[in-house]
Amino acid sequence: MAKEEFPGWHGTTIIGVRKSGRVVIAGDGQVSLGQTVIKGTARKVRRLSPGGMDVVAGFAGSTADAFTLLERLEKKLEAMPGQLARASVELAKDWRTDKYLQKLEAMLIVTDGKELLVITGAGDVLEPEHDVTAIGSGGNYALAAGRALMDSDFDAETIARRAMAIAADICVYTNGNLTVESIAK
Repeated sequence: MAKEEFPGWHGTTIIGVRKSGRVVIAGDGQVSLGQTVIKGTARKVRRLSPGGMDVVAGFAGSTADAFTLLERLEKKLEAMPGQLARASVELAKDWRTDKYLQKLEAMLIVTDGKELLVITGAGDVLEPEHDVTAIGSGGNYALAAGRALMDSDFDAETIARRAMAIAADICVYTNGNLTVESIAK
């Protein structure tokens, strides 16, 4: 089956929320192929510990591609301890220029508790302006809900969970089976 005929994988929503010295990354568990739910309990948020550093990452897109990128990020962090932004930029540069990596289809949200970043295959390393970012099929729904909740008295985890619940109610490629990881500055 040619790539353009393949129905495509969907079904990821990842949100990152930074509030009151804590960053939370939450992701749903749905993986869909076309209009069929293949799995409802995938774990798309991971804790990494390169060189003793504590980093949380969430991914949207191809799982194999995301794991390749996470491994590369870990290597960059081992070479540049404590420098998440620099390691992320180096990963994005490699991703953009390396012929093998260019084919990878995924996006990442990463945090060390201080920085909250989105890394894309277009060579972007983005820090959200409003301390909320989201990627994946339901990312825009989660982002809008998260931004609306930021002025509330809710903590980062509650905002992430509520935003994901709203995204799951709207996006057919998002479910309510969450993996949530939290990290403080």
